[in-house]
Amino acid sequence: MTTEAKEKPLADVVHQRDINLTHPKWYLNRELTWLSFNSRVLHEATDERNPLLERLKFVAIVSSNLDEFFMKRVGGLKLQVSARLRALTVDGMSPKQQIDACRETVVALESKKTEICNNILQQCSQHGICICGYKDLNIKERKTLKDFFIHNVYPLLTPQSIDPAHPLPFISNNSLNILITLASPKGAGIQMARIKVPVGSGTARFIRIPGKKERFIPLEQLLLDNVEILFPGATVIRKDLFRIIRNANTEQDEETADDLLEMITTELVERKFAPVVRMEIHGDMPAAQRGILAAELGIDENLDVYTTEGLLAMRDLFQIAGLDYPALRDRPCHAVTHPLLDSKRNVFHIIRDAGALLLQHPYESFSTSVERVLLEAASDNKVHGIKMTLYRTARQSNIIEALIKAAQNGKQVTVVVELKARFDEEANIRIAERMERAGIHVTYGIVGLKTHCKVFMIVRRDYDKLRRYVHIGTGNYNADTARIYTDLGLLSCDEELCNDVTELFNYLTTGLKPNRKYHQLLTAPRFLKKGLLARIEREIRLHTETSHGHIQFKVNALEDADITRALYQASRAGVKIDLLVRDSCRLRPGIPGVSNTVRVISVVGRFLEHSRVYYFKNGGDEEYFIGSADTMRRNLEARVEVICPIKDSSLRSTLREQLDVLFNDTRSSWCMHADGSYEKQEKADSRFLEPVHSRIIDMISERHYVVRKKQDKKKIKR
Repeated sequence: MTTEAKEKPLADVVHQRDINLTHPKWYLNRELTWLSFNSRVLHEATDERNPLLERLKFVAIVSSNLDEFFMKRVGGLKLQVSARLRALTVDGMSPKQQIDACRETVVALESKKTEICNNILQQCSQHGICICGYKDLNIKERKTLKDFFIHNVYPLLTPQSIDPAHPLPFISNNSLNILITLASPKGAGIQMARIKVPVGSGTARFIRIPGKKERFIPLEQLLLDNVEILFPGATVIRKDLFRIIRNANTEQDEETADDLLEMITTELVERKFAPVVRMEIHGDMPAAQRGILAAELGIDENLDVYTTEGLLAMRDLFQIAGLDYPALRDRPCHAVTHPLLDSKRNVFHIIRDAGALLLQHPYESFSTSVERVLLEAASDNKVHGIKMTLYRTARQSNIIEALIKAAQNGKQVTVVVELKARFDEEANIRIAERMERAGIHVTYGIVGLKTHCKVFMIVRRDYDKLRRYVHIGTGNYNADTARIYTDLGLLSCDEELCNDVTELFNYLTTGLKPNRKYHQLLTAPRFLKKGLLARIEREIRLHTETSHGHIQFKVNALEDADITRALYQASRAGVKIDLLVRDSCRLRPGIPGVSNTVRVISVVGRFLEHSRVYYFKNGGDEEYFIGSADTMRRNLEARVEVICPIKDSSLRSTLREQLDVLFNDTRSSWCMHADGSYEKQEKADSRFLEPVHSRIIDMISERHYVVRKKQDKKKIKR
């Protein structure tokens, strides 16, 4: 913007016709803003108000996130470069430019991560938690660990030569490896060999050293210091660690596949042999060894090789972060049972009497709400059918057991399984096959669209008629993530909403697209994006000097260019816009005449913000929606998604209470500037505030206590 434009009154700027909202300068890059999110996560590892092992956990989270980033995002960009695609993103960057910019950001992030990790581990040692080197061990400990190596590690090792007759063997994704350089016994130069560090083969990454303290030695260190056993009589010159990440983008054309299950199985095999997109090495690896590995792996030595001075594969630090040291961990979050579900009454009677219940995970128990409904449905003689979508679930899932039990009890059970849930394909194939063997009708959704919505419906013969009970959630039916992700769920028997869900399942199980009408749900790919754009436009129309428009979105990502542009237009009209965006965000807030009424914040804390909420003031007739859809093009145009309205006034109050706490937080939130940078929203008087998630735990526990007191008083009066 020019100085003149900044100085003009907003009313003049808003009506200017020369502001081209399609220009790349108004948009931030998706990949770089996602990496910025990881910088905010890493900052939690530096905050000494967080317990020590929780800080180490954040280091592991960032490491795991970056691995997936290279597998998915960088891998996809590299495929575009290989295909010579030069199309620019909405922010004006080519695939090659994005790769270069991401590398620069990742190098800085990795350097900072190593420094932070070393500092945390040094502090851990003061509490008796140590990751040791071989030099830190006494003679007795070395002997004990050598015996452990010989009996528990050595049999798992397979050294493989690297020479003209033996090219570099296949190296699996995410694997930690050692490149051994040996002196030729006949003095004819050097020889090389590769050994895979067998992490995950029944062996932990960090081996506990016997003793009173929590002392560990990395498995690779144990191998490095005993590697000569594998090469008797040879002289080991060097031992260099390296690790690779492979491209996870191997999707085939679903529309031409005769068998979707077979296609996904083939994709999984191809992924194992996919091109390498990143190699990590220690900084002291000589140029010769580095060059040989890069050439053998077919990667660019200057672009795809990342050096570090610290531990490789820091995602494995989850093992140390999970140690049972209560003083070094967050205080436990004991999920409470929703007060209306805290009784032994038939769960369907509870839902029917209430009309609707709003669930808040992980603060409210997943097992005593979602799992309970399905488990009771499996055994209830009046339940005749269950329909459900399944995107990701836990390895040991009570939900799968409930569905199988329901089928065994003669109920009609239909499950729409998304086989293409990234990194969960194998698990979903196994689950689908198991359910089919139990008599469950398994379908795989719509060709060309991922089924991402989280919905189930139970059909029950009540005292007066067949009645349907539905659950619509913002998160997966996964008891593990329900403990660490913040999500919302609606349990309802509203007839109009149930009609919509019936239409949705008819679409998912047939793939037919007649003129389906939804009265409450906004569904993608057909109606959701249009519905959001129409409501943004309506907010502009209803905005006046006396009745200001107001929009609030709480999403994981704001990536869709059309939605971003519409929000700019709303801001130019004076509508107040609050955006709580966890990670990627294309919109630049605070630009005079373009987005000066927009505020973008990001909340980072002990739980992963995962729920999606959409609020429109609508001239005072407020609308609230929850669902699984982010404002991303893929969610709005290439997935089956739903968001549903929250109509009950008491449920809206509960939702408003939580939104207000998040939007007004000054401890765990970050505010975005127009250039895409973030600043911690922390005031001098808020330094000693509890983190926002801890305050919500207390807030919900207190509310439940009050509700139970009222219920107890009613029982006494009766």
